[in-house]
Amino acid sequence: MGEEPSQDAALRERVKELTCLYGLAQLVERPTITLEEILRGVLGLLPPAWQYPQIAAARIILDGCSYVTANFKERVHIQSADVVVNGERRGRIDVVYAEERPEADEGPFLKEERNLINAVARQIALVVQRREAEAARARVEKQLRHADRLTTIGQLAAGVAHELNEPLSSVLGFAQLARKHPALPDQVARDLEKIVAVSLHAREIVRKLMVFARQSPPSTSRVDLNQVVEEALSLLESRCAGSNVAVVRRLARGLPQITADPSQLHQVVVNLVVNAIQAMPSGGTLKITTGASDDHLVLAFEDSGVGMSKEVLDQLFVPFFTTKDVNEGTGLGLPVVHGIIASHGGTIRVKSAPGRGSRFEIRLPSAAAPQDKGDDVNARVI
Repeated sequence: MGEEPSQDAALRERVKELTCLYGLAQLVERPTITLEEILRGVLGLLPPAWQYPQIAAARIILDGCSYVTANFKERVHIQSADVVVNGERRGRIDVVYAEERPEADEGPFLKEERNLINAVARQIALVVQRREAEAARARVEKQLRHADRLTTIGQLAAGVAHELNEPLSSVLGFAQLARKHPALPDQVARDLEKIVAVSLHAREIVRKLMVFARQSPPSTSRVDLNQVVEEALSLLESRCAGSNVAVVRRLARGLPQITADPSQLHQVVVNLVVNAIQAMPSGGTLKITTGASDDHLVLAFEDSGVGMSKEVLDQLFVPFFTTKDVNEGTGLGLPVVHGIIASHGGTIRVKSAPGRGSRFEIRLPSAAAPQDKGDDVNARVI
């Protein structure tokens, strides 16, 4: 053991220790600083706080990432402290000397330096814990805002659909009645055909709004999910082939049945396949997978298309939002998918990034599982 430091030397060491902790506190309090900037800032504070700052070097390892001072090398004498976040070891702090120094309390290191490195490790752990808690809270708040927005839009959509139904039915009925007139001029007959066609299209939009708003309850029965997928794909095979899209089926055998509306699930499959085809304008691969997980069945669609940005993902299930050109879509396909899945007590998650394709994963309760119709969408970029 080395000699006890003089009172002046002890005071100098205490001043350096407090300067380091004060500098760390100043770093943490900066409002826009990133975690990486904090760690690099701490690196600059550590060597001057040790007894021999001219030959001291430091390293911080956090979640597999290493940050070092310019002169850091592994040495025989090293002082380390683990960074433990919520009981989990996430990294450590190391301080070394580049040259041999007299023996002190812990090799060449002082007990005050042990206390300091432990304190810095605890502070870094607290910073990480607080940052992760803030990020988790922000994600939850975003999901709640998204769910509240969808609920509001659903209520508005239901009101609009109800208000449009009656006058739309009248227009369609009178147009169909007028077509039966025996002395109808050719031009008028053609105009009436257009009125009927447009009215039928408008009625289909109203129907989709009702599905999105969950105003059209499903007509349920016991359903084989694989059979629904196969039947929907049989109608789209020629379109996939014409668009140079290869469909890869990975349908698990022996799946339990689910209680669902087969026609609505058929529409879900069709909408998501068509959406995938449109996301691959130059062709590509669409993988369709079914499987079982706990008391749910999983239905996934994964394409190799253009992918979506975070901004598009945030609007994905909002009615009439579309990235397609005018006359190429109503912006109701995916909202209808959301409405159907929600009415069946299921959930849908979307993972996508520009240039990396998209994955839509649907979870539906099996026939024996209780259904919770309050589940909502969780969309995020991976």
